[in-house]
Parts: sequence; C-alpha cells; structure tokens
Amino acid sequence: MAKRTTRAQTAVEERPLEETEQELQSSDETVSEPVYEDEGLDEEQIAEEPAPPDLIDQHPEAEWFVIHTYSGYENKVKANLDHRVQSMDVADKIFQVVVPTEDEIEIKNGQRRTVQKKVFPGYVLVQMVLTDESWYVVRNTPGVTSFVGSGNKPIPLSTTEVRQILKQMEVEAPKARVSYQRGQSVKVIDGPFAEFIGVVDDISLEKGKVWVLVSFFGRETRVELDFLQVEKL
Repeated sequence: MAKRTTRAQTAVEERPLEETEQELQSSDETVSEPVYEDEGLDEEQIAEEPAPPDLIDQHPEAEWFVIHTYSGYENKVKANLDHRVQSMDVADKIFQVVVPTEDEIEIKNGQRRTVQKKVFPGYVLVQMVLTDESWYVVRNTPGVTSFVGSGNKPIPLSTTEVRQILKQMEVEAPKARVSYQRGQSVKVIDGPFAEFIGVVDDISLEKGKVWVLVSFFGRETRVELDFLQVEKL
C-alpha cells in the first residue's frame, strides 16, 4: 500500500545508525515550541467553548498505526514528527501523534511521588490517512525504525484497541509501583511494629497496602501496613 522504490528514499532508509543518532542529538535545535497569543476571552466565553471531540472521532477517515522507535526516544520522535507534519504541509493527512503514558505512584527513600510511565516503551501511535506521502513523512522521521505491520505494509489498530489504550491514559487514580513482592523479607520502619523483620504475605496496589507476617511473642502475626511503613532488606 505504501511501498518506496525510489533511490532517494531507499538511501534514506539505509542511512548508517551513527548518522541517524546525530540527527536525533541535533533535533532539539529544529523543534520549536508553539507560541499561543492571548485573545482576550473572558471566563464566560471560555466556559461556553464546546468540549473537544473524541480523539478517534475527530477524523473518521483516518486510522491509527503503531511506529517503532529507538528506546528512550519516544518523546523526541513525537516532537520531530509534529514538526515535520507542519513543515512538510501534511497536517491534512497526519492528525495525532501519541506517546501512551500512565501515572504511577513511586515509593522511594520513604517518599511517595507521582511519575509518568510509558505504557509501551519503544512505540508511538499515529493517527493518519495512509498514503505514499504520509508514509514517507512518518517513516523517515529521525528515531523511527519501522511501522508495525506485515513486511512493508503497516497494519492499523482496531477502534477497540485504540479506545482501550486511550482510556488507560485517562485513568484518574495513579497506580502504585512498589519494589517488593510476595515472599520477600522486609523491615517495618514505622508504627507499633517498627524494627520488626517480616515476610510480605500480600499486596494491594489499589489500597496502597501490604500485609506482612511478623513474629510477635513467638507467634506469626499478619499485620496490615502502608507502603511507606516498610522497606526492602
């Protein structure tokens, strides 16, 4: 559907890895942040603005494709591709570039903080009308290694798959990320059982709780603790 046979395009795809990495390092200089001007809207006018349409329904003629990127370059690829869409005048064919992420609560050094975690490391979603031109723009963006598909033919995601991914990004309550697991020895550092050594019996990410088996007066006792009340040995 989107084959490339010209010498110029073949040469682009066969560029050495060192050359591509140099492009990635210098791409920060070519991508500029958009500037928005205050149009003087009052609060009532802003409140009356209609809600933005669903990301999927905005462009029913388009499909969602997955591109593979160099690991750790997902955000840079998004910035590069957004810039190329504008500079190469293909905004009528490439509409959305999304790096799927979700919020997680990280417990580190006795502190709780919310961090963003990439749902699919090394992959970026693109909503586009697939043509030879749009394929070329995406495929030759610095940091993009390939489309996900069969051979040279990109295969679009189903609407159900896209909705599941986008819904996962919109979950309000972040999940907790802990560095211990069932059967692991931990030390209680807070509460009435502080300084006790125990074994993790169960974990609830939703409640932010961990149940630990500790030896109390010669008997094994199951105690409920917050994630911040224990640490790995």
